[in-house]
Amino acid sequence: MNIRPHAAEEPELNLTPLIDVVFLLLIFFMVTTSFVRDSELQIQLPEAAAEAAEGRPGIEVVIDADGRYFINEQEVVNPQRATVLRALSQIAGDDRDQPLRVRADARTSHQSVVRVLDVAGQMGFVNIVIETAEPVDEGQ
Repeated sequence: MNIRPHAAEEPELNLTPLIDVVFLLLIFFMVTTSFVRDSELQIQLPEAAAEAAEGRPGIEVVIDADGRYFINEQEVVNPQRATVLRALSQIAGDDRDQPLRVRADARTSHQSVVRVLDVAGQMGFVNIVIETAEPVDEGQ
């Protein structure tokens, strides 16, 4: 008969399930987080029910309510077609496959938007996105 006291084993804490749960929470929050891009220019986008297209960054043309053009946050000197063409070709270089995002204020003239679309089409841009805002449902 062995009467010696047994050495008490220290309990082990297995951290593997805890690490798995932390990684799952990290992935969940990364996937569900929405990244809102705020612009420094205050414009009111027109409303449309279509979802916004996400993708690689490209060239952003912002048209404010007064019809002034901003290409990648740099103001174009004047709203003439030749000036917009020159400014857009300087920024785009030879890469016509990059997306061209047009963010026009809802109060701007239709001619201002058409001018940018015409210049972009003439330059050979094929990936043109007109950004809009979600419509506000006033009935609820």
